[in-house]
Amino acid sequence: MRFAPRQLALALAITLAAGTAAAAGKTLIFCSEGSPAGFDPARYTTSTDFDASAETVFNRLSEFEPGSTKVRPGLAEKWSVSADGLTYTFNLRKGVKFHTTAYFKPTRDFNADDAVFTLQRLIDKNLPFNKAAPAEYSYATDMGLDTNIVAVSKLDPYTVQVKLKAVDAAFIQNLAMSFASVQSAEYAEQLLKAGKANMINVEPVGTGPFVFKSYQKDAAIRFEANPGYWRKDEVKLDKLIFAITPDASVRYQKLQKNECQVMAYPRPADLKAMQANPQLAVASQAGFNEGWIAYNVKHKPLDKLEVRQALDMAINKKAIIDAVYQGAGQLATNPMPPTQWSFNKTLKDAPLDVAKAKSLLAKAGVGNGFEITLWAMPVQRPYNPNAKLMAEMIQADWAKIGVKAKIVTYEWGEYIKRSKGGEHDAMTIGWTGDNGDPDNWLGVNLGCEAVGGNNYSQWCDKKFDDLVVKARSLSNQAERTKLYEQAQVVFKEQVPFTPIAHSTVYVPMRKEVTGYKISPFGLTSFYGVGLK
Repeated sequence: MRFAPRQLALALAITLAAGTAAAAGKTLIFCSEGSPAGFDPARYTTSTDFDASAETVFNRLSEFEPGSTKVRPGLAEKWSVSADGLTYTFNLRKGVKFHTTAYFKPTRDFNADDAVFTLQRLIDKNLPFNKAAPAEYSYATDMGLDTNIVAVSKLDPYTVQVKLKAVDAAFIQNLAMSFASVQSAEYAEQLLKAGKANMINVEPVGTGPFVFKSYQKDAAIRFEANPGYWRKDEVKLDKLIFAITPDASVRYQKLQKNECQVMAYPRPADLKAMQANPQLAVASQAGFNEGWIAYNVKHKPLDKLEVRQALDMAINKKAIIDAVYQGAGQLATNPMPPTQWSFNKTLKDAPLDVAKAKSLLAKAGVGNGFEITLWAMPVQRPYNPNAKLMAEMIQADWAKIGVKAKIVTYEWGEYIKRSKGGEHDAMTIGWTGDNGDPDNWLGVNLGCEAVGGNNYSQWCDKKFDDLVVKARSLSNQAERTKLYEQAQVVFKEQVPFTPIAHSTVYVPMRKEVTGYKISPFGLTSFYGVGLK
C-alpha cells in the first residue's frame, strides 16, 4: 500500500521531527533494515517480514512471553491434549476484537471461524481462498504441518479441535510462531467476494497491539496503537513507525540524532562508541542463531561430496569471525547453536587445508577448478552482520583452490524468492531459532519437506530425514536427543552447508526507551515498550 502524497509528507515530517515526538512520549520510530515482502505472515520465513506484521498486527493461539522461550496462552485461553498426543482442543478467548481500518470494519469478535480458517489455509490447497490467492506457505510446509494436520474442526463458537496424523512434540510452540498468526475469516470472505483475495498480503487485519495504517516500500511503515487491545498493559505507544534504513551507518546516525529511538543490527565496529554514548543504551544477549554457507546440491559439481568437502575446508573461519563479527562471533560447527538442547558436542570441523582441498577437487574430476556463483545477503542479520565482506573473504579463500566465485546479490525479498527456487550455487544465509526445539533447526533447514522452502541446500538425505522425522514424533526428550545427535553426524559427513558462526545480539536504543526485551528468536517486538 503506497502513501498518498499527503500521507508521505506527514510520515517524513514525523520522521524528521522524531525528537519532538519522542519527547511527547507518544511515537516510537524503529530504524529497520529492510522492506518486508508483504504483510501476510503465513507466506514468509524471515524476521524482516515477521517484524512488520506478526509482531505488530497479529496474535496467535499460543504465544511466547516477550523476551522468553516460554509459551503462554494467546487467542486460546487454554488447551488440552488427548492421551495419544494426536488431538488438541483449544478453548478460545472471548471479547477479542479485530482491527477497524479504512478498508475493513468487523461485525463480530474473534471466534472459532477465524482459528479454523487460519489453520485450514495452511493445509488445504483447495480452500476457495487459496485458489483465489495462490501462495506458498513455506514455513508450515517446511515443518511438515501441512501434511501432519489432518483435520481442523469447530466444536462450538469458542472451541476448536485439531487432529494430527503423528505426534508433534513441539506443536504448541509451532503455533506460537509468527507464521501461525490468526487471520480474520470475515475479512478474508470480504476480500474473496470482491475478487481481491491477494490484498490480505497488502492490507493486513489482525487482533494485535498495533493497527496497520500505511506502507511505502523502502521508506516507512506506519502503525497506530490498537485502542481495544485485549492485553492493555502491552500497548504504551500511540504510534509506531518503521523507518526502513538498509545502511547500518545511516541507522546509527539517525539514532544519534534521535530520528529513531531503536535501531536494528548495528555494525560491530560501532558498538564501542554506542556503549560509550550517555544518550544510548545497548541491550545485548547471547544469540540463538547461526550463519552458514549453503551449497545447492542440485547444481553440478556441488552434487559431489568431495567438492563440498573441499569448499568447506578451504574457508578460513577464524579470519571471517575476526573481520566480520569483530569479537561478537563464536565458531559454529553444527547445524544448530550449542545452547540448543541435543547439540552434539563430539563434532569437530575439518581443519583448514588448502592442499587437501585441491586433492579432493581432483578426485571429483574438477582438479582444474570451476566457476560458481556465491550469493551475498543484501541485509544484516544477527547471524551475519556483513554478508558482503564474508562473501568477499570466501571468494578469496576459494580462489586459492582454483574455484572462481562470482558474487551475486538481490533485494532481500527477491534474494529469498530466487534462492528458494534454487537459482544459486552457494549462498550466505542463516537462522535464528523460532521455538527452542531442535526440529526448528534440523527439520526446517535441512529436512526433505523443506526443499524448495528454507532448505536452501536443496538437500534431501533419507538417513538424516528419517532420524529427524522420528524424533519429531516422540515426546521423551532423552530419546529425541539421541536421534538428533545422530542426525548431526550425518549432516557433518555430507556437508550440505558450512556452519560459520553464532553471534551475540545487540539492540541499540535511546535511553528514553522503556520495557524493551530482546527476543531469543531474533524478532523485534514492541509489546510493553514505551518512552519516558
